Amino acid sequence: MVLPLAALVLAMAGILSYLDWNAPSPEEAAQASTAAKADSGDASPSGNDPSQVGSGREVLIASGYVVAHHRISLGSKVTGKVKWIGVDKGDKVRKDQLLVKLDDREFRAQVHQAEAELQAAQALLAELEAGSRPQEIERARAEVQRAKAEADYAKLDWQRLESLLDSAVISQQEVDNARSRYDVAAAAVRVAEENYRLARLGPRKEQIAQARAGVAQAEAGLEYRRVLLDATEIRAPVNGTVLQRIAEVGEMITTSFAGDQGAKSAVVALADLNDLQVELDISQTDFQKISRRHQCRMSPEAYSDRIYNCEIAEIAPEADRQKATIQVKVQILQPDEYLRPDMDARVTFLRPQEGPTEEQR
Repeated sequence: MVLPLAALVLAMAGILSYLDWNAPSPEEAAQASTAAKADSGDASPSGNDPSQVGSGREVLIASGYVVAHHRISLGSKVTGKVKWIGVDKGDKVRKDQLLVKLDDREFRAQVHQAEAELQAAQALLAELEAGSRPQEIERARAEVQRAKAEADYAKLDWQRLESLLDSAVISQQEVDNARSRYDVAAAAVRVAEENYRLARLGPRKEQIAQARAGVAQAEAGLEYRRVLLDATEIRAPVNGTVLQRIAEVGEMITTSFAGDQGAKSAVVALADLNDLQVELDISQTDFQKISRRHQCRMSPEAYSDRIYNCEIAEIAPEADRQKATIQVKVQILQPDEYLRPDMDARVTFLRPQEGPTEEQR
């Protein structure tokens, strides 16, 4: 019994010794792990070896948040009720893509009214520029002839009564009345002659200029109402991704901020996720350690094995007195689909690499 047991122990010891002899070293295991990540596409998206972070070049490590460089809250030029929304949170949109429609019935009615006003102004201008029609001139000439005939009759009647005044057949009052009728008829002749002259001359230049100004005013009014009508369709100003759907169908949109309750001042929020930054609050005691010449690497907390190249894009012109910090924003040079706004991120600032010495060259 002792001999078989001893043989079994010796056999197991030989197997363990063989496995330990053929096991890879820690360096070989690390190289194999790196190669496996490269083959599976999990290598750093920036193309840099992650081992550079932690190589002794670090001057500062700071934590912050990924933010969109430009976050856009889309509002409206006009106040109206949301009729249709064509996007939802997370949707990718193209520049000039239609996102939201407002109820446009009132604005279409205003456009129709402006079109009618323009047509009336154009008709008046055309009438003035064409001048008096031949029929109008002929009617004015006929009015002159009628006025002259009435004046001649009134004059004869006045002269006849005046000749009878000495015979005491009529009174002085009747003669005076006849003279007044003649004066009125003579004045009517002068008015008719002036109207005839004006009809032959046509409209004044000032009247035509005023009518042209009326047409220009009507055209501007129509264009303004068309702009308001176009504003009921809200389009994407840039390529990007919808971050938030703020309003819903049936809600009112206003041109001014109205708070959380009631009408909304924006309908959707969007940003270009290919243009991301990391917002950092650097302590004033550490601020002297960094400058724009420093390189930096960024790693999101959610994907700590992914490292992105970045550069200092903005340094706040003033400090935050309450937090004793200075805000710094770094631009992520090659963002990808793994990054999201408001992610926690860690940024490592690195010393610039020194050039090779003469001996090394």
